[in-house]
Parts: sequence; structure tokens; C-alpha cells
Amino acid sequence: METEESLRGILQRINGKGYKAYKDLSGGFRFRTHALFVDHVQGDPFASPSKIRVRVAMSQAGFPPDLYRSAVRRLALEDFLARAVREAIRRFARGSRGMGKSGLISIDAGGQEVLQRTAVVVRSEWVEARLQIGLPARGRTILGREAETMLCQELPRIVEQALFWRNLPQPQVRRFVECIENQESIRGQLEEQGLVAFVADGAILPRESGASDRPMPREQAVPFRSPEKLRVSFPLPNPLLQDGVEVTEISGMGIPRGITLIVGGGYHGKSTLLRALERGVYPHIPGDGREYVVTLAEAVKIRAEDGRRVEQVDISPFINNLPNGRSTRQFSTDDASGSTSQAANIVEALEMGARVLLLDEDTSATNFMIRDARMQALVHKEDEPITPFLDRVQEVYRNLGVSTVLVMGGSGDYLEVADTVIMMRNFLPYEVTDEARKVVEKFPTRRERENVAPFSGVTPRIPLPHSFDPSRGKKEVKIDAKARDLILFGREPIDLRQVEQLVDLSQTRAVGYAIHLAVQRFMDGKNSLREVVGQVERFFDERGLDELDPFHRAEKHPGNFARPRRFEIAAAINRLRTVKMRQQK
Repeated sequence: METEESLRGILQRINGKGYKAYKDLSGGFRFRTHALFVDHVQGDPFASPSKIRVRVAMSQAGFPPDLYRSAVRRLALEDFLARAVREAIRRFARGSRGMGKSGLISIDAGGQEVLQRTAVVVRSEWVEARLQIGLPARGRTILGREAETMLCQELPRIVEQALFWRNLPQPQVRRFVECIENQESIRGQLEEQGLVAFVADGAILPRESGASDRPMPREQAVPFRSPEKLRVSFPLPNPLLQDGVEVTEISGMGIPRGITLIVGGGYHGKSTLLRALERGVYPHIPGDGREYVVTLAEAVKIRAEDGRRVEQVDISPFINNLPNGRSTRQFSTDDASGSTSQAANIVEALEMGARVLLLDEDTSATNFMIRDARMQALVHKEDEPITPFLDRVQEVYRNLGVSTVLVMGGSGDYLEVADTVIMMRNFLPYEVTDEARKVVEKFPTRRERENVAPFSGVTPRIPLPHSFDPSRGKKEVKIDAKARDLILFGREPIDLRQVEQLVDLSQTRAVGYAIHLAVQRFMDGKNSLREVVGQVERFFDERGLDELDPFHRAEKHPGNFARPRRFEIAAAINRLRTVKMRQQK
């Protein structure tokens, strides 16, 4: 490894030369406080930024071992440090200088959710941050002195500020790590209490605006308060400060297994509660307001999705007896309707092991959700291929063990199948199950149940590896996350706009490369989709996310992946328009 003085010498030597001379920086350099590794040098000022790593020996960084003694604590500490590096960049990096991306330093830090990332790695021997940096130039001429300022002055200040325990706000770091550990502890206790989700008293569920995921200011928001009938408590591994007093357990509303209906008038908080439960599959940062909204990790948001691709899905439990005798047991279409897409979304979620379905009538197909008594009288069942979700929801729970949480403001027929009814009024919940049952008795619907055959399971599907092509132009593998909701897989766009539990661009990027990993390593034309994606998850557990990058080499980093769930990986595969599958016999 070369020295800092060697780095300065190279930059002085190449000052004023053509941009390709920056390739001389590749390698490692030892500074007083850290090591710098230049892993990839961009080809020109407008190309993707260069990739570097800064590594500090743990003997110098000084982080107490208890902050990374478990996987959860390590994840939380890594997440905090990525945010600390981002803040230090804002403080100490001058920003744009020269052309294109010149002068920019960045790190892939998170938003409101805490995710496993590749941006910071903590080991007992060292702590490492992976950054992107725009090496400065004017036109294609190297600005060596500007680069020297960035790498030899600004970067060391960023490292000193963000990767040394002595310079961090230590109580804040501990609170952050302990908060994440508390959330995961609650998640681990949900099942033994017979719950699918928990919302703590005092939680702030509304967001700042429709364009912001930050919490609404507390003086404007209504703090959540559990109805007494649904109140539960959880012991916490770390004390929590409430009203200036340390407490060792937390209380709030538990949502039990079964069918839970969330009702209430418009603008009273029904969908706000459901959105908090959707995001509750991930831990949240302290101060988010939803940090103690915790949902089973296998909860999946379901909605209608007109126009999506569906491939070899058995949707017959919901849609059958199509005109002209067309079968729905191996249903495929390039342009699904609202009802067929929602049916496919449910079956695909069940195929991947969902344990909770989250639905909102506002984003559902009406004819999929309900057919009332009057419509049944007018349009006879033999002329209606759709079995509404109303007539399957209890069966999905009884036969498959999958609960449903459903926002419903317009159809009282769902009161008849609900195990628990929560009414939202002015953003506060009220348990009204007994009142709902009285309403059902007083106002019978006289509609008939329409399930035509038992729903006892889902037919697994086998993805065929030849139908995946990541190549584009001269590149054998070209995968881009163009936005949080769009992957370009080779030449094929994958539209993820309706996959609502993807929360981060880096997750989307990881989904794209996870598909390629699955095709290369685990798809053999025999393994089911669930088995394939399960193997991807085990790969993540054992080897992390670094090797998602097909060009990864030892001691070099991708730096901008965040871990997706298996449901979102499968959702992307299901929406790839070239994909071919066959059902498992």
C-alpha cells in the first residue's frame, strides 16, 4: 500500500493531463487515520462517479464491541454511520467543481427506514465506508489540485468526524442502535402473542405531506392511542424514555390474527394506519413517529394493477368459468384487468409465503372485492366468473393461516366476515367489533356466498432461465435501477410502480441484480420460484449483498445496494414481460 505522499505526488503529476490519467490512482493509500482504496475510476467527468473505500482500524475507531455484538445491532450501527458520513460530507465537502459530476462526494445512506446496506461495513477489526466521488476536471482536463483537496483534506475530515467513536454524539448512537433492537424484539414477540402487528401509544402516523415521508410535526398530529380492548404490552431489551422516565416495556394496539377491518369516515386516518402497517415490515429511525409500528415481516400489500403481465398463475379460486371456456388455472396475459391483476397479486404473495395481506378498498378493484345481493339477483352466478374476495377471505385464513387487514369505508358486507373491527375517528382507533356484529344482525345483507370450490393451496410455478436476458448492446449484463419503481433488465423495463413496499432506490437496484444472481446460480428449470428466491435469501444471509454485483472482485465494493425482501424480488420477476414459467406438477 502506498502513502498519502504518494497520492499527492500522483495528483500533482497528472494535473492538467487528459482524464484517463486518473487511472493511475487505482490502488490503496495509507493515511494517518485511515486507508483509502480507489476501486474504480470513472471514464470521464460525466460518467458514473468513481468508487472509493475508506477503512479505519477498529483499534483507532474505538467503537465499543457491544454496539455490534449481534446482527441487529451491527445493522443499526452501520446504518447510523452511513447517515453520519452523509452529514459530514454536507459539512466538509465543497461540492461541485469543474464539469459534470466533478467534486461531488456521496454515500448511499437511508431515509426513514433502516435497511441492510453495503454502504458501511463494521467488523471487529475495522470499520469501512464505501463512497462515490466525482474526480474533478474541466472539460476532459484533470484538475489535480482540486482532487488533492478532496482526497487529502476534505475526505480525512469526513472520516475523522463520522468514523471515530470519540467524535460522534455517543448517546445518540446508542439510542439509535437500541431503538432498532427494540423494534426487532417486538417483531419477534408478535407471533407468540397471536398478533400480526403492533402500533405503540404515542406513535405519529401522518406524514409531513404527500411528497414527504417525514413525520407530521407533533404539534399538528394526533398521537396514536390504543383502544383498551386491543391494548397489549411488550418487554423491551433496552429502556425507553417516556415523559422523562425510563420504562422497560411498551404498550399500544395489537392487531390479532384473523380478519381485521379498519373502518371510518373519509379523511379520519384509515389509509394512514394501513400505510404505517405496510412500512412496519422495516425498522424505522428514532423520531420517525412510526419507530414502534411493527408488522410481521411477511406482510404484503395487495392492490389492483391494470395492465401488468401475469404468467401461468392459477387464479381459479377467484376467477373461473371465463367466456368461451378459457381456463384460469394456468392464466397468462400481457394486459391484466383490475380484477385479474388483484387475483394474481394475492396468489403470487401466497406462493411466496405471505402471512398477512394488507388491502385498501381505494386501490382495489370493486368487482373483485364485493358483489352485493342486488347485483347477485340481477347477474346470476353462472354469468359471473369472479368469486369476490369477500367470500374467500375467511377461507384464506382458516385453510392457509394467512390473516388480512383491510381498509373498508364503503361496503358493510365485510362486517360479516371480520374477526376484529377498528373504527378510525379523528386519527384515533376505537374497537367496535361488538357494535359491528349488532349491525350485521340488525341489517342482514341477504347476499349468498359464492365460493364454488375450496381454496386449499397455491400451485407452485417454475421459472425458466432461458427467458431472462440481462444483455444490452455489447454488454452481457446491463441492469439499471432507473428509479425506485423502475428496473431496466437488459432491454426490458420492469414496472414496479404498484409494488408499494419497495422503499429505496438501492433496494430496487439490488432486486435487479438479485434476479440475475437467481438465474445464474439457482434457476435450473426444476426449482420453484419460492425455492429460487429462498436460495437468494440464504445467499444474502451467508454472504451479504456485495456479490450481487456480477463484476464484484475481492476487496472491492458495489456500495449502493440495500436488501430487498423476497416478496419484492418475486414481484419484479413476475412483472418481467419476457419471463416464462411452468406450473409444478
